[in-house]
Amino acid sequence: MDDIPGSLGWPVIGESIAFIYEFSSPSGIFSFMNKRQQRYGKVFKSFVLGRFTVFLTGREASKILLTGKDGMVSLNLFYTGQQVLGPTSLLQTSGEAHKRLRRLIGEPLSVDGLKKYFQFINTLAIETLDRWSGRNVNVLEEVSTFTLQVIGNMIMSLEPSGREQEEFRANFKLISSSFASLPFKVPGTAFYRGIKARDRMYAMLDVVISRRRQGEVRQDFLESLIMKQAKTAGGEENDDKLTDAQLKDNILTLLVAGHDTTTAALTWLIKFLEENPPVLEQLRDEHRQIQVQRTEGTSLTWSEVNNMPYTAKVISETLRRATILPWYSRKAAQDFEINGYKINKGWSVNLDVVSIHHDPEVFTNPYKFDPTRFDTPLRPFSFLGFGSGPRMCPGMNLAKLEICIFIHHLVCRYRWKPLEKDDSVQPTLVRMPKNKYPVAVEPL
Repeated sequence: MDDIPGSLGWPVIGESIAFIYEFSSPSGIFSFMNKRQQRYGKVFKSFVLGRFTVFLTGREASKILLTGKDGMVSLNLFYTGQQVLGPTSLLQTSGEAHKRLRRLIGEPLSVDGLKKYFQFINTLAIETLDRWSGRNVNVLEEVSTFTLQVIGNMIMSLEPSGREQEEFRANFKLISSSFASLPFKVPGTAFYRGIKARDRMYAMLDVVISRRRQGEVRQDFLESLIMKQAKTAGGEENDDKLTDAQLKDNILTLLVAGHDTTTAALTWLIKFLEENPPVLEQLRDEHRQIQVQRTEGTSLTWSEVNNMPYTAKVISETLRRATILPWYSRKAAQDFEINGYKINKGWSVNLDVVSIHHDPEVFTNPYKFDPTRFDTPLRPFSFLGFGSGPRMCPGMNLAKLEICIFIHHLVCRYRWKPLEKDDSVQPTLVRMPKNKYPVAVEPL
């Protein structure tokens, strides 16, 4: 590692304090990366959150790390994430086991699989926005509740309100906030609270799974996985059989992956729209056209939500500008070379996505919010809104569906103004506005 430039910081803690501190600055972790890139170049080493790591950026690096070709790298969660999500999570498996899990999980999340949840999501978006009229709202909180209600219903038919939903939400918030914490399992720490909340969440899932096995039938994600288990319970080995531990680890993985990222994307999108009136007007036109062509008294339909070309570009530009997952972490499964530096097997290698998304050679005037960048196809590996390669986000279609539905009802009904100007980012793994984006909402 000697020939790779960079600093390992203080003994034991390394550069963790600077790393966590930069998280909360307006540009988030990008400022941590950027300062060091200017000093050391596109490849540098550091020691953060308990481990040696090499940070890389650029299209070549993203191609190598995301295609994972020839088994060069595997996914690499921080210790806290590994402990909270459990060993059989999709995010911790690789090779054939990963492919199999991904196939099982991918079916209900495919475009066809999502069709049956469309009406629920549409009704929930309308009910959520009914409460916004003439009020001051915290967009992030509202959107977080909406996306959690969607994923809770899809996975285990959780009702949008009631005691179970409250318990579910309280545990989920603690789990979510433990991911970027220091790995000290001591009472009072975020990590400890996250582990305890995970245990309570698993106990809840045990109760739900046992009710299903006793004959309660629901049309949800859990049901489809339990049905596969039941079919193969005859003793013979089958590719579709998951253990209860695998069931719970992967349901939690879907909750975490499907909630935080969509919540952040939708919040940033609403913020960017307000800051860019011409974009908002063009988007509103697209949605008004959809409304105009509709029969009196009917609501949004499945085919309409799948035909919103400008909205799709606005979503992509939001994911580029906000870069919700600022880096992707991998582990070198073998020795390899990149940018003239040797990476040793076992090292943690992190791809800096913010720099890729703001590369002026690919995106002219990169800090401008401009959805027309997506009028023509981009060069491969220059836009990583949903990742790329074998680990591309399996919930991509669900995220787009939730955002399109929510935005349709929002722009057709309301205008909104921020109650304060603040571009700071929360100190969490997923980039979100620190002030939760409070706005005053008025009917159009």
